[in-house]
Amino acid sequence: MQPSPAGPADHQPDPGLLTQLPVSLRWTVLLFVSVLFSALLQRIHLPGSLLLGPMVAAIVMATQGARLSVHRIPYIAAHSLIGCVIARSLDPKIIDAFAADWPVFLAIVLAVIGASSVMGYLMARSGTLPGTTAVWGTSAGAASAMMLMAEAHGGDVRLVAFMQYMRVVCVASAASLVAALMFQARGGAAEEIIWFPPVDWIALAKTLAVSFAASAVGARLKIPAGTMLLPLIATAALHAAGWITIDLPPWLLAIGYGTLGWKIGLGFTRRILRHAAHALPQILASIVVLIVFCGGLAALLTFEFGIDPLTAYLATSPGGLDSVAIIAASTPVDISFVMALQTVRLFLVLLLGGPISKFVARRIEG
Repeated sequence: MQPSPAGPADHQPDPGLLTQLPVSLRWTVLLFVSVLFSALLQRIHLPGSLLLGPMVAAIVMATQGARLSVHRIPYIAAHSLIGCVIARSLDPKIIDAFAADWPVFLAIVLAVIGASSVMGYLMARSGTLPGTTAVWGTSAGAASAMMLMAEAHGGDVRLVAFMQYMRVVCVASAASLVAALMFQARGGAAEEIIWFPPVDWIALAKTLAVSFAASAVGARLKIPAGTMLLPLIATAALHAAGWITIDLPPWLLAIGYGTLGWKIGLGFTRRILRHAAHALPQILASIVVLIVFCGGLAALLTFEFGIDPLTAYLATSPGGLDSVAIIAASTPVDISFVMALQTVRLFLVLLLGGPISKFVARRIEG
C-alpha cells in the first residue's frame, strides 16, 4: 500500500501569523471568516456553501497557525444532523417512483457506483491517493455523508472532502450549463433562505432527542459511521410512522455544517494542501470521466425507455443531490423520477461503500 500523506510530521501544527493570538480571539476570527466565506458562496449559489465556507476558512486559519480543534461532542451532534437531513429527503413520491421502475433504477445506480469504484481503485493503485481515500473521494454520493463514511473506514477525510466538493462544483456547473445551453431550460429565481422561520419547538425537540440518542449509541458501540447512520434510520422510521416530524431550521443546519467544516478544515496542513494540488489533474480527470459516463447512461435511458433527455441527464448526474434538486425544481423535468434515482444512489452508496472500500484495500495490499 502506498504510504499515507498524513504521516507523523503531518500532524505538526503549521507556524503562522495566528499562533500568538489568544485562543478566544482565534475562534472569533474563524467564526467571522466562516460567515464571510459562506455568504460569498451563497451569493454565487454554490452547492454546499454552508459546509464549504467554514471548511475553507478553517483551512486558511490552520495553515496560518490557528492551532484550534473541534470537540468530539459537537462533532458527533453534527453527524446526527446529517443523518436527519438524509432521512428528510425520503418522500412518498420518491418511493412510488422507485417501485414503478426499480429494475431500471438499480441497473443505473449500480453502473454509476461501479464506474466510480473502478476509478477510485485505479487512483489508489497508482499511488495518487493513499489507501481507500480515492474510493470515498470518487463515490457519487452526498459529499458530507461520504466524508463521514471515509473517516469511519480509514480514509483521509481532508482529501476526501477536497475531492467530493471539487466533484460537486464541477457536476453542478455542468448540469446547469447542459440544462441552459442544450435544452434551453430557463432557471427560476434562486429561492431566498429564511434563516429564522417559525419553528415547532416540540417537533424539533423530539427530532433532536431521537437523533442525538441514536448518534450516542452509534458512538458508544463504535459502529462505522454509526453516529450518522443510526440517526438516519431512527428518524426516518419514526417520521414514516408519524411519530415525529423532521423539520430542521436553516440556522441549525448552518451550525451543524459549520461544525463539520471546521473539524475537517482545521486538520489541514500545508503538506496536505501540496498533496491535493499534486493530485488535482487526476482528480479532475476522474470527475470528467464520471460525468461523461453518466451522460451515456442518460442517453441509454432516453433511447431505450423514452425518458426525456433533460430528466434522464439530471437523474443520472453524479451528485450532489441538493444541487440537482435545485436545478430540477426550476426546469421542466419529472422531478419525482430525478429525485428517486438520486436518492436510491445515495442509499446504495451508503450501503455498499464500506464493503467496496474494504475490497479495494485488500486488493491494494495484495
